[in-house]
Order: sequence, then C-alpha cells, then structure tokens
Amino acid sequence: MTRPQSVLFCCDHNAVRSPMAEGLMKKRHGRSIYVQSAGVKNDLEIDGFAIAVCAELGVELSRHRTRSFEEMRQWGDDLEGFDLIVALSPAAQRMAQELGRHAHIEMEYWSIMDPTGLGQHRDEKLESYRQTRDQIESRLKARFG
Repeated sequence: MTRPQSVLFCCDHNAVRSPMAEGLMKKRHGRSIYVQSAGVKNDLEIDGFAIAVCAELGVELSRHRTRSFEEMRQWGDDLEGFDLIVALSPAAQRMAQELGRHAHIEMEYWSIMDPTGLGQHRDEKLESYRQTRDQIESRLKARFG
C-alpha cells in the first residue's frame, strides 16, 4: 500500500475516535502527511476522557474543535483534497461513501470500539478509552508504519 499524502479520519461526532486518530497520526508523522478529522454530526465537544488518555502519550487534544463533513465543506476543505478517508464508524463510512461517490478517493473502514457509555466509574471509563486509543494506535502502525 502506498503512503497517502493526506488522510481524513471520520466518525460519528468528531469528539472521540477521529480526533484521537488525528492526534496520534500527527504525533507519528508530523507534517509529512496532512491529517484532518470530521464527524457525521457536530453536536458534541471534544471528549474529556479522549483528551486524558491521549495526553498520557503526549498527544494534545484539548484545543481540538469538532466539525462535521458539512462544516468542512463550508470551510473549503473538500473531500477531494484527501488521498485516503478512514471511517471509524459505520455511519461515517456511509457518509464518506455518499460524499465521495464521484471522487476517486481511497476509503478504508476500521472497526474501532466506541468507548462512550462503557464503564461505571472514572477508572473503568479511562480504561475503555485507553483500549480505543490503543486500537487506533495499532491500526496506524500497521497501515502507515
């Protein structure tokens, strides 16, 4: 597989999985690959647990501003500008396929666990978010080296 020059990660709300993937990818590859993220909807702020577990690896997410596919288009970031779209949820995969149906963009679906709503206590919640973070990290390593 060739290494893309630009990657868009997408999930449902751009509040947990896709910003984690964006942050982890930027830490791994710096500016050598242009990386962004988006959600099907933008109805949540960046998740505090996602911020916390990424900070454990030196990845800063607290300044992340969530955005939807629609907002991306409004801000001039067209899907056609990306070599690869990685969907991290079924809804994001459907949206990306719909929006990119006329463009020749490589698309991948990674089945990544949604940690929201898992665990009763803070420690359990953090552990489920770490599992998601580590799932993303291992997929990034396998796909992009």
